[in-house]
Amino acid sequence: METEEAIQLHGTKRRVEAIDADLSGSAFTDVNLSSATFTDVNLAGATIENADLSRWRVRNVNLSKLHINTADLRHAVIEDSLLDGMTINGIAVAELLAAHRILNSDHIR
Repeated sequence: METEEAIQLHGTKRRVEAIDADLSGSAFTDVNLSSATFTDVNLAGATIENADLSRWRVRNVNLSKLHINTADLRHAVIEDSLLDGMTINGIAVAELLAAHRILNSDHIR
């Protein structure tokens, strides 16, 4: 697939449907992608800054080596996920959960 000249969309409102497309290197600035759907998408190495990702749902994704900083994670939920090597402020999450289970095991009985 040859690289073509960039498509520029300025001050427009339209829906884009991209199928079997290589959009690597694209830039989106001050763009509304609310309710967009991304399926079988490679976002490896992408940078997201100053974005509203509230109410996002992420399923069956590889977030290994993800780095989050200065983020509002209030009410965030992580379930049924591999946490090996994950840290929060330098503290291993697996160890935190193990300690939590030990400390709360008396309350469960």
